[in-house]
Amino acid sequence: MAKQRSRRVTLPGADELFFRSSDPEEPEPAHSTATGETQQNAQQPEGSQTAAGSAAPAQAPAPRALQPTPPRPSGRQRHDEKITVYISAPELLALEQARLALRGNHGLAADRGRIVREAVAVLLADFEEHGESSVLVQRLNNY
Repeated sequence: MAKQRSRRVTLPGADELFFRSSDPEEPEPAHSTATGETQQNAQQPEGSQTAAGSAAPAQAPAPRALQPTPPRPSGRQRHDEKITVYISAPELLALEQARLALRGNHGLAADRGRIVREAVAVLLADFEEHGESSVLVQRLNNY
């Protein structure tokens, strides 16, 4: 009796799908089962063979002029406390438009939570400095 093959498709796992090398600009090494001599010949540019047809000795790659720079911190912080704030659809749209404007016009990448935390910090600083005449008191008096 012939051995039946499984019809199940083999897919890559999460590790393979989400793998990220330490330097995204550096190409990944080629995977090959060729012998060392064949790999040396493949690395040499065309026309680098001598008149006798043998390959010229492999040269060491030139050192990189610049070392890869460490990744820039994103500015994100872990926060211990959490609150839930309900906002209207127009307020959410305005917040998202502000986030996109910060990114597009000013080159600042910030998530909505960071924008809200900065707005709260500015509002509280204004309240501390101006008290009764602060923007917070004026706006809350309008309700």
